[in-house]
Amino acid sequence: MSDRYCVFGNPIGHSKSPAIHARFAAQTGQDLVYQALLAPLDGFVTAVREFAAAGGKGANVTVPFKEEAFRLCDRLSERARRAGAVNTLQFGEDGILGDNTDGAGLLRDIEHNLGVKLEGKRVALLGAGGAARGALAPLLADRPQSLAIANITVARAEELAAGVADLGAVAAGGFADLAGGRFDVVINATSASLSGDTLPLPEGLFAPGALAYDMMYGPGETLFMEQARQLGAGRCADGLGMLVEQAAEAFVLWRGVRPQTATVLAELRELLAAA
Repeated sequence: MSDRYCVFGNPIGHSKSPAIHARFAAQTGQDLVYQALLAPLDGFVTAVREFAAAGGKGANVTVPFKEEAFRLCDRLSERARRAGAVNTLQFGEDGILGDNTDGAGLLRDIEHNLGVKLEGKRVALLGAGGAARGALAPLLADRPQSLAIANITVARAEELAAGVADLGAVAAGGFADLAGGRFDVVINATSASLSGDTLPLPEGLFAPGALAYDMMYGPGETLFMEQARQLGAGRCADGLGMLVEQAAEAFVLWRGVRPQTATVLAELRELLAAA
């Protein structure tokens, strides 16, 4: 019988994870099935335990359950502990291991797929929710020259910065505090592109040739990408590559082999454009 994996979320019908992992399995010769499962908003823990009891080997977790998954786990990876959220579960005789592959997926997309090295760069991270929290420690590990977090609620940004103070200095403030700064990489970890909102970005935010990266993705440019281009960003990218790369990180944890992501990303891009 094939090993079983899944992704839990609510909603979940839009998930690209089954398509991604099916391609990874075919590419690497791994015998597994992967499905999307809708977990009730008040029944996530029950759904996970039932899946594991029925022989499930592991699972991904998407909104709105990442923090609940964190509390469910018996053991946590260091990056999950830092993020305060879990997007990858592995079931074993010693309980549930929780990991967070979002930050690693983000960095691999930026550095490997887009060819932008973060060491020595001036980086701005927009937002202070779960997506930003998962990215902070991995970003600092790549030794940027500076890292600033900007959020509508300044106290949230300050809280995040304090949580990684042992890893490096992080400036925290509101969007207005970015004024006068010139950044080489600006990462949007807010949901503004999904909600149709523009962000209060100051003029002069982007240094010459700067990368504007949106963790959201769509069939065309996201709203943040359009806004960034108008403000002078030299290059814009969405988060589809991050989605594929974080999935590859989970696949490595579960199967011990790293799939090649370039072809999978290209195929997903074509499917998204044709949708």
